[in-house]
Amino acid sequence: MTDLPPAARLLPEAPGNCHAEVVLDYDARLIRRKRLVTAQGAGFMVDLPEVTNLDAYWGFELEDGRCIRIRPAEESVLVITGDLPRLAWHIGNRHTPCQIEHGRLIIREDHVLERMLQGLGATITRAQLPFTPEGGAYGHGRTMGHAHGHSHGHEHSHDHRQGHSHGHGHAPDPVSG
Repeated sequence: MTDLPPAARLLPEAPGNCHAEVVLDYDARLIRRKRLVTAQGAGFMVDLPEVTNLDAYWGFELEDGRCIRIRPAEESVLVITGDLPRLAWHIGNRHTPCQIEHGRLIIREDHVLERMLQGLGATITRAQLPFTPEGGAYGHGRTMGHAHGHSHGHEHSHDHRQGHSHGHGHAPDPVSG
């Protein structure tokens, strides 16, 4: 049972007023059908026609006309400084979502990537920040993480010890470990 009427539509821009807000982490901002709860404790149903990245929207308009803002939650992230073009290439080569800002890159906390980036000379600081990475290069999509051990649209095995490409554009890892 929801406390508020269901969402009627997504809002690309801020309306004149805001009734409440939902605070969602990066994973929770990719939805199709879900009951969301506002920071004020009221629930409402969202039922979108397809899986949607909420990062492209300001919020929701409910069936009664009230508006609910979407706000990115603070998450455990790594703030990376150093040779940013080189470091960004290595992050992208691992299909890792990355927030690109002037003078720094931000990724979600990952001890394996942290070690790799430190090996490449990066300076890394842990922080709690809203995580809003770049969208996909071909529209408003998301880059899908490259976690080993699950399928994300193409099957392949990973044996980086041999230093070979495994079928979808990776160069051998220059840093072992």
